[in-house]
Amino acid sequence: MRDVNSLVATVFSGLSALVIDDVADGGEVIRVVARTRDAPIPCPMCGVPTGRVHGYYVRTVADVPVDGRRVVVNVQVRRLVCPVLGCRRQTFREQVPGLLERLQRRTTRLSSQVSEVVKVLCGRAAARLARLLATPVSYATALRLLRRIPAPAARIPRVVGVDDFALRRRHRYATIVIDAETGERIDVLPDREANTLEVWLRGNKEIEVVCRDGSATYAEAIRRALPDAVQVSDRWHLWRNLCDKVQAEVRAHAPCWATANPSRPGGVREQTTRERWHKVHDLLSRGVGLLECSRRLDLALNTVKRYSRIPEPSADRIAPRYRPTLVDPYREHLRNRRAADPAVAVTQLFREIKGQGYTGSHNLLVRYLTQGRAEGSRPVTTPRHATRLLLTHPERLCTKDTALLATLTTACPEIAELATHVGEFAQLLTPAKGNDAQLTEWITAVRAAGLPHLHSFCNGLELDRAAVNAGLTLPYHNGRTEGVNTHTKRIMRQMHGRAGFDLLRHRILLS
Repeated sequence: MRDVNSLVATVFSGLSALVIDDVADGGEVIRVVARTRDAPIPCPMCGVPTGRVHGYYVRTVADVPVDGRRVVVNVQVRRLVCPVLGCRRQTFREQVPGLLERLQRRTTRLSSQVSEVVKVLCGRAAARLARLLATPVSYATALRLLRRIPAPAARIPRVVGVDDFALRRRHRYATIVIDAETGERIDVLPDREANTLEVWLRGNKEIEVVCRDGSATYAEAIRRALPDAVQVSDRWHLWRNLCDKVQAEVRAHAPCWATANPSRPGGVREQTTRERWHKVHDLLSRGVGLLECSRRLDLALNTVKRYSRIPEPSADRIAPRYRPTLVDPYREHLRNRRAADPAVAVTQLFREIKGQGYTGSHNLLVRYLTQGRAEGSRPVTTPRHATRLLLTHPERLCTKDTALLATLTTACPEIAELATHVGEFAQLLTPAKGNDAQLTEWITAVRAAGLPHLHSFCNGLELDRAAVNAGLTLPYHNGRTEGVNTHTKRIMRQMHGRAGFDLLRHRILLS
């Protein structure tokens, strides 16, 4: 009997506050009969302890499952009489702190476990998982438990990060505020208007540093609410803006650097590009404005602007990506034979490489030659590929990419100058003292170069110069805020737009 009692005490250790009288196996349900201990309980009104029993009643609550089966506990609870005459509570029901809460049908530990599941999975998904864990709840109960979890107490840090995220892309946005040093969620605002953020910041004067992206709306709100706070522009956004301008410069100088790696005779896309370029420049030469050119040619205004900046039509082309074939080892032989005798028959070439060990078919060789793979040792370099070479750290480029980049920079002086400026700016993205002065020198050098797209990038830096200087000299950044936004997107995908902003805000603060 002692062993049985020891086993029961071990399996149902969470019920140690009760006296277990019996454990019955009901198949899918294990029923536990228990009662409270005969100890005095203080009155909830006057606080005077009493052990005088007025009566008994039974509470049926669910506990954590055992062996994959539900556990139901029938607890006999006392109704006690208050000994103080005139107390507003003549009788009261006994509670078991830490185990049973008032009006609850689950034990405290079961409620905490279900709450953790609900916190991660929300409604229907949490209900499905809880059913598999032998603690079935409905999706409405899951949402009720989620709303009952208290949000953590707001602690206003010294350094905060501010960013927006889409509630409904291109229609509705919200603002999230976090601790930029720890990633702790501070608050979620229902929109991204300057007035909303300004009101929130005015109530939190403890903030000394605010990390943000290049948003002028947030910058104005911070300036009005916290004029003494340091605004830090995120370095990742600075680099992304530079990448866009570098790609525009590469496209503008494509006729120059593309001569080092000429493209094959063009197709429909290249022909269309040339026709549009000639039409745009023909209208511009006659004094027609950009907007009127856009209307006459039925093109987007940005497209017309791009064609107007290009001195010659570029041959933008998607680089072909080929899989390795059995013909690749014989490419040099095919190239030399076709260069010496352009009219050589494919059948003759097939016999020659067959004698060298070729094991493929005749049709494979025909497709290989038709695609032009024997003439070129590399595919056509596109502006996007050239931009990637410029923006990648030199140590992370393979040998062939390094050689190709050297060829492109040698063929086009502007690209060589662009590569130099990109490398210098990349070094400034490591925060250090004196980077603000080096940025001034960098801007001066860029303005002296013939790179108009980088000039517009410099103009943007000057408009937000104080925040940019702080971003390049201080260790703070908005990386953790971007991570919270990524986690928020996962939460929104779980909810599928069925919940309102209040529930979304609650889940973000709990995550």
